[in-house]
Amino acid sequence: MIFHEMYSVYYQTVAKILTHIIEEGATEKDLKEIVNQYAFGESALSILPSLKSGRWQLIHQDLTTPIRHIPSMPLTLLEKRWLKAISLDRRIRLFPVSFEGLEDVEPLFVDADYYIYDQYNDGDPFEDEGYIVRFRLILEAIRTKHPIKVEMRKRDGRTVYLKCIPLHLEYSQKDDKFRLITTGCKYISVINLSNILKCQLYHGEAIIPSEEKKAQMDTLTVEIYDERNALERVMLHFAHFEKHAECIGKRRYRLYVRYDVCDETELVIRILSFGPHVKVLGPERFVDAIKEKLKKQQICGLK
Repeated sequence: MIFHEMYSVYYQTVAKILTHIIEEGATEKDLKEIVNQYAFGESALSILPSLKSGRWQLIHQDLTTPIRHIPSMPLTLLEKRWLKAISLDRRIRLFPVSFEGLEDVEPLFVDADYYIYDQYNDGDPFEDEGYIVRFRLILEAIRTKHPIKVEMRKRDGRTVYLKCIPLHLEYSQKDDKFRLITTGCKYISVINLSNILKCQLYHGEAIIPSEEKKAQMDTLTVEIYDERNALERVMLHFAHFEKHAECIGKRRYRLYVRYDVCDETELVIRILSFGPHVKVLGPERFVDAIKEKLKKQQICGLK
């Protein structure tokens, strides 16, 4: 555990209650509102009785408190070291967050501690000032649901201009790139952020959202031979997918992964990174894509 239990919802909520009592006093209604705002729905059944009965000796029956100072929750050294490590991530500058007070703290880990063997080396320029400005503008446009005007470079080198409504950002760990999912433009719906040259808020005529397309889902079935910790690596790699696994023999497992067909190319690359320890059983289209990829590698002399 990196973060201490004192940062849980219960501790945070009780701290809010004590702060409210110390600063301006409180009624039972105030306490209920604080619990409803900061804790879980059923928390009122536990927090308020524990406080009022004196089991948690923090407030008196008249809703005053013997505590004189507002509760503070300073970070532990381990938590500071973890935050320091996060602050060194080159993607962190994309977000307007501050890490003041960690100047003399040793990071818990650094990039040199990891070797990523299955990630492309041409990721987005996260430290480029222009990229950071465009990322933040797009992020704010998504939050406010504001249309944007984009100048972007296509694969063939042509420059195109388009107006759209940004929906959300996706990050590909394999490509180390962000892509923007949009609506309202009939020519394109997915834009790689690294291809955007200029971006600004659009204040012209209203943009009509495109008809929402339902994701075309399929199930990837693979057989895993658990050698060199293959099962754990595969499960970790597909941690954010809907999936389930079953044991089919000694050190052999079958894994079913639900995925969006639009992401199939990336999944093919992911599966190939596990080598002979993973065998694709279906769907047939995915098996054919694996075979085609392996044939191209063989032609290029890759093993």
